[in-house]
Amino acid sequence: MKEKTLKKEEMFLSPFAFKSINTVGRLREEPPCPMRTPFQRDRDRIIHCKAFRRLKNKTQVFFSPEGDHYRTRLTHTLAVSQVARGIARVLSLNEDLTEAIALGHDLGHTPFGHSGERILKELSPKGFEHNEQSGRVVDLLENEGLGLNLTREVVDGIINHKLKTTPKTLEGKAVSLADRIAYINHDIDDAIDGGFITLEDIPKDLVDILGDTSRNRINTMLSSIFIASEGKNTVEMQPEIHDATMRLREFLFERVYKHKTFRDEEERAKRMLTALYTYYKKSPEKMPEFYVKRLDVDDIDTVLCDYISGMSDMYAVKTFSEIFIPKNWKL
Repeated sequence: MKEKTLKKEEMFLSPFAFKSINTVGRLREEPPCPMRTPFQRDRDRIIHCKAFRRLKNKTQVFFSPEGDHYRTRLTHTLAVSQVARGIARVLSLNEDLTEAIALGHDLGHTPFGHSGERILKELSPKGFEHNEQSGRVVDLLENEGLGLNLTREVVDGIINHKLKTTPKTLEGKAVSLADRIAYINHDIDDAIDGGFITLEDIPKDLVDILGDTSRNRINTMLSSIFIASEGKNTVEMQPEIHDATMRLREFLFERVYKHKTFRDEEERAKRMLTALYTYYKKSPEKMPEFYVKRLDVDDIDTVLCDYISGMSDMYAVKTFSEIFIPKNWKL
């Protein structure tokens, strides 16, 4: 099975694709799997890890939404995987590597979405970046401190998926673009469904260039990547489409992420996470045993970020309530 896949990669992938046989390997050597390539193995490890399962209860845009159809961090991750694999397929890149990076790219994300990330960045003297935290999750925190021992190409793509960083592989670049394509379009959909904006609020020139629905916009963006990148050592959009996409992203930040409703919710989240951070910094022994033991190898602020960023929205609220909300006396 594995040999068949490796032969297919050699025969059909682009000369610019990263082939499984060329991996530099893992932090710790392991016997190879007889059935799966290294990147297929990484994908499976990510899907079965605890951090991946927690994504279902982490905010994408709406804090703990009551509606069934708003995106969560897990549904966002699945959407990124689907879009990234589509890019990899049309450019003849390594889909297994692309999928593994996409599924792992947000494992280190905080509760309460990007608000939680901003809050932890303010609280920790060392700062906080969710992409770097995702690297800590797969290398150091999962599997009771042993990590997932992923290939270095997957970890590179995970750590460098943000706009300001550059992955070493084209597969990593495909995930970085797919992340933007997914959250821009799907967060706009959720904002429209939630009544925060209407379709008419989106600048008409962007609608004319990109399309009037998320389906049409995603198709425009993916088609642009194919036109600009086919047969080349790059993954990028045509300049006009890229410019329109980035302007749509700016619209999203200004009209949705900075909406008063989200600012009010972020202030509540800030009070909650600040209280938890302060409480555990004064009493680190109150953290779960795993994180107490991490203090033997990491400083308190790093461990606090490990613990709090790993919380789901519901777990953070539950922990805050248990510590700070008075209980009724039972007579």
